[in-house]
This record gives sequence, structure tokens and C-alpha cells, in this order.
Amino acid sequence: MPAPVPGTPSLLRAINDRAALEALLARGPLTRPQISELTGISKPTVSQLLARLEQAGLVVRDGIREGLPGRTAELYRINGTAAHVAGADVTPARIRVTVADLAGTAVGEHTLPTPGRTGVDVVARMAEALDGAAKAAGLTRAHLDRVVIGIQGAVDPGSGRLGYAAHIPGWHIPDLVGTLSEGLGVPAAIENDVNLAALAELAGGRAAGAGDFVLLWVSDGVGMAVVLNGALHRGATGGAGEIGYMPAVGAPLMRDVRRTHTGGVHSLTGGVAVLRLMREHGFRGRDAATALGRAADEVGASHPGTRTASDAGARAERALTELATRLGATLATVVAVLDPALVVLTGDVLRAGGEPLRARVQQHLHSLTIPRPKVRVSSVQGNPVLAGALQQALRETRDEVFTTTVP
Repeated sequence: MPAPVPGTPSLLRAINDRAALEALLARGPLTRPQISELTGISKPTVSQLLARLEQAGLVVRDGIREGLPGRTAELYRINGTAAHVAGADVTPARIRVTVADLAGTAVGEHTLPTPGRTGVDVVARMAEALDGAAKAAGLTRAHLDRVVIGIQGAVDPGSGRLGYAAHIPGWHIPDLVGTLSEGLGVPAAIENDVNLAALAELAGGRAAGAGDFVLLWVSDGVGMAVVLNGALHRGATGGAGEIGYMPAVGAPLMRDVRRTHTGGVHSLTGGVAVLRLMREHGFRGRDAATALGRAADEVGASHPGTRTASDAGARAERALTELATRLGATLATVVAVLDPALVVLTGDVLRAGGEPLRARVQQHLHSLTIPRPKVRVSSVQGNPVLAGALQQALRETRDEVFTTTVP
């Protein structure tokens, strides 16, 4: 057995610096005694590392804390201006970008409509979208340390090409990530949009602290993210979780499912299918989320006291039960293979179904499987794709910035 290697002074300083920075991110602003208490680092060492981090531009003083017993104490916080990142959500209709500082505070946003035709210069369009968000933050693109782009598809790590995204023109070019990074002048990464929603859920939503969970997304299309041991599972070609293309009981067996929004699961639970189902039961709306939301509201408000309420409530119950049966059967296949501890429902359609749909999905799923994972509706507010993109960009940028404090 090899002898343990003692930590070098520079390594120990780096570990202490990182611990203090993480404490400031999670709890700041903090005083020196508070950092010492949270990290277990001695007060003299905390004083030294704060001086080092202040000199490196990673922390700044933030006033003093008064009104507590003992001496007044200076407060320290992360210097958000030390780095900036961007997250992007790309759909066929638009590119939405948010810029955040190192502390995670959103400082600029921009939405750029995108033309629905071939021949689109994706580098030029992304550059325009990034420039707009950076300008809104009082910055330029050159100030950005990294951009993470969420898209309705997945990059094959072997070929470098985007797949599962025939509906988004212009993005199917060789070495997509490298081309974007070079053309934008900013390190870029591309991630599946549903995967990013799962990262947002893991960071501060229903899946916080979960090791194994799946996230089912239903909007116009159907997608799934798989998280195993706290990390995304993307698969050999990036296609893990493209569940909409999976055959489904009750749907015609489709072959050569290469077109977007095709496949057995999509034909039963995608946005068009959900809207059709709701209309069959008398619930209309401009889209699936609106119609399903009305049915869910009716279930929640229905009382057996009046004839009208009883009839509408019965129709809503039948509609939600049928949809929950379809979703439960889809999830049962996943649960049998992965045995996750948790299933998170998200996307505008499933969120519109709310608690009435969640309860029925869980009931039908548990009737079909031996494992009985909890089923929860996403609690992430705002755009979960953007939230996840910023989470990934911040994590990678902090890993770089926080390791540069010690020579």
C-alpha cells in the first residue's frame, strides 16, 4: 500500500480558498468569524485567505455587520464582476439569452427571433443574440467567459453533429461546438434542453439532493432527462431520453422515425395528442397546456352538489385519467429499466396539469411497477432551460476561476 502523499501548502491554500468561496456563494455576505464557523478554518487562516481572494478580485468588502455582541465585523461577498457567463435557449422560433455574473445574478437578457428557413448562419445569429444580452448587461461579448446553449436536440460526440433536431434549420453543420466557439470568440457548449431542465431541477428544484431521477418533459414534443448518481446520462450518441420516438402500447408501430415529433409515445402524449384528447372531452384552448389546465381546474373545483359541476367534473376526470394512463404506461417502461427514486414532471403541458394530473400519474404508474418512485411536478420558476444552462456555465467557470487564486 503506497504511503499517503502530504498536502502541499499551495494545495491546502487552494482547498481553503475554495471552501470559503463556496460558503460565500451559498450564504454570503459573511463575516470572517462566520466563514471560520461554516468552513472549520481557523480565524487567522480565514483572514489570510480573504486578503488573498480580495487581491485576486474574487471577493469584495460589503460593509459592516452591527447590532451583534462583540466588535463590529466587516462583511465579504463574491465579486460578481469577476466573470460573466451566458445561457441560451434555442427553439425554431427564437433564441433567448441571459447573462449572469459570477455570483449567479442575471444582469442582461435578450430575445432574437429566428427565421424558419434553411441557409441560416447560426454563428451570426448566436453572435447577434449574445451581443444583445451582453449590451443589456452593460458588457460586450468579449466579457463573456462561457456560453451554454440549450437546444431541442443532441450533439453526437462521435460525429460532432446535431441530431434529433430536423425542425431547427441551420444547426446541422460539422463540428458544431468547435465552429460556434471559434466564430463567437467565446468557449461554447451545447446541451439538450430537457437535460438542462434536469440540471435546474437538481440545483434547486424537486430533485435537489436526488441521486437517481428522471425528468419527463411534455410540450409540443416529448423528452426525458436521465440522471444517474447525480450526473446526466447522455448515451453513446447523445440520444438518451429521446423517449418520444419510443414505441408505445396503444399507438401504431412506427418505423423510420427520423422526423421530429414522430414515434409512438409522442403520438399519445405530445402536445397535439393532449390537445385532441382534451377537446374530445369538451375542454378547448389555443394549445394543449391551456385546454389541460382547464380540465385540471375543473377537477379541483368540481363538487357533486350541482348537476352542471358534476357533468363537467366527470368529463375532466375522464380526460385526466386517460392522459395519466398513457403517461403512467410510458413511465412504467422507464422505471422497469432504471428504477429511479424520483420522477419529475415538467414542460408547459405537464405543469398545466398540476397536482390533479400528478396524483393520477403516480397512481397509474404505481399500479404497473414494483418500484414506486415519487412523482413530483417541477418547482423551477421561469425558463428551466435557461436556468440549467446558466447553472452549467457557472459551475464550469467557477471551477476555472476558483483554482487560479493560488500560484
